Amino acid sequence: MEINKFIEFAKIFIDQIQRRVFEKEKIPHEEKIFSIFEPHTEWLCKGKAKAPFELGKKVAIVEDQYGFILSSRVMDKETDEKITISIIQETKKSFENLTVCSFDKGFYSKENKEELSKLLGFPILPKKGKLSKKDIEAEHSKEFIKYRKNHSAVESAINALEVHGLDKCLDKGFYGFKRYIALAVVSRNLQKLGAHLKIKAIKYLKKHRIKIAI
Repeated sequence: MEINKFIEFAKIFIDQIQRRVFEKEKIPHEEKIFSIFEPHTEWLCKGKAKAPFELGKKVAIVEDQYGFILSSRVMDKETDEKITISIIQETKKSFENLTVCSFDKGFYSKENKEELSKLLGFPILPKKGKLSKKDIEAEHSKEFIKYRKNHSAVESAINALEVHGLDKCLDKGFYGFKRYIALAVVSRNLQKLGAHLKIKAIKYLKKHRIKIAI
């Protein structure tokens, strides 16, 4: 069965080479396979100078003001603007008090902004492209800037997930990938909880002038 699976991949590649080299056909992106071992792997455009492209899978996370990850979403051939509404709806099922959320520009669309205004009291959704006078006023308001400043915190959460093992998934298959992500999120939240408890304990000891001998 394993050999037959690779034979089928070989047939696909032979067909694509025939079309591309001899028939000068441009192979549609959705037909391309980037890994015969993990077929769910995607070609990701990061847009960064040092690493413009990566092979992997996109993961979106929602983090609260205390650094805890409220929800995560493994994106399967999805772009950011396609999951904007659904990830907030999923998060609000568990956290009804969610009223403000800051997004990257990639999550913007006119429809998303209108729908988010119904779901959230104040969505921070920067507009892509040229801004109108009304957009400039909105994105330079005190409230918008206030919440936008907190957005950088999510970058530290992403970095922490990568540093603690999520730069490379050691599990197999798409289900295994999603399970690996879920466990990483739980681990990150436990780590964050431990950090908060440690700070709380240190404050208590200082307040009561308690010394611990080790």
